[in-house]
Amino acid sequence: MRHAKLSMLGLVALSLLSACGRGMNDAEVQKAMKDVNVIDESNLSDIMLTVGDPNEAVTYFSNALAQNPDRADLKRGLAKSLVRAGKPTEAATIWASLVNSAEGTNDDRVGYAESLVRQNKWDEAAAELNRVPPTHETFERYRLEAMVADSRKDWKRADSFYEIASGLTTKPANVLNNWGFSKLTRQDYAGAERLFVEALRYEPGLFTAKNNLVLARSAQRKYDLPVIEMTQTERAELTYTAALAAIKQGDVTVGKGLLKTAIDTHPQHFEAAVRSLEALGS
Repeated sequence: MRHAKLSMLGLVALSLLSACGRGMNDAEVQKAMKDVNVIDESNLSDIMLTVGDPNEAVTYFSNALAQNPDRADLKRGLAKSLVRAGKPTEAATIWASLVNSAEGTNDDRVGYAESLVRQNKWDEAAAELNRVPPTHETFERYRLEAMVADSRKDWKRADSFYEIASGLTTKPANVLNNWGFSKLTRQDYAGAERLFVEALRYEPGLFTAKNNLVLARSAQRKYDLPVIEMTQTERAELTYTAALAAIKQGDVTVGKGLLKTAIDTHPQHFEAAVRSLEALGS
């Protein structure tokens, strides 16, 4: 980040030297500096919203907003950073002020709805999404619509929205995983399995999808691990998941065998599996 800012300053210096050679007056120099500062600030804001530490981003946007309290873009940055930092209640307050202002946008209302979802305020989130016009077709909007439909057990709408959302992004792994988990809660285990497999095609390292896939297979009494990319530690943990699922379904002998396999497979001491096996023995 520091290197990028220094490079920007170097370009500024060159442009100003060139301009001075053409006889730029003080007012024009100040305007040029202000324009470049806005560009540089915009780049820094983008970095904070994507790769920066969430708490550092909250501090950055809070400080910037203290100096420029009327800047809608800084309010958006702070609200998004608060959500990333796990503070949806504080984010909701900022989103609410934005959507009720002249500068509020449909994206702001969707952001507000997300902060409400993260507080389990499903009816309020649904009300905000209903205020978004149907022409506003974005991944985030449909992802939230699917989650709200799930909360109401409106499976037909949930499936429709999940399908739309997955088609509106180049990285659908997480939404496919959520869709699969929805199928899992409905006891559509085969449907859930297909969605988890699809999620892993897009993101082979997504462990939650791997674990959910094992749960979906185990619910069908398919306790062998699927042929997917996994580390040795993951193999042990996934075997442990299958073991617990087997025991819960009454297949205790199978579960014991899987617990022993998990303990033997783990590259370190697998305390949780050891305790489970000991509990079965007693």
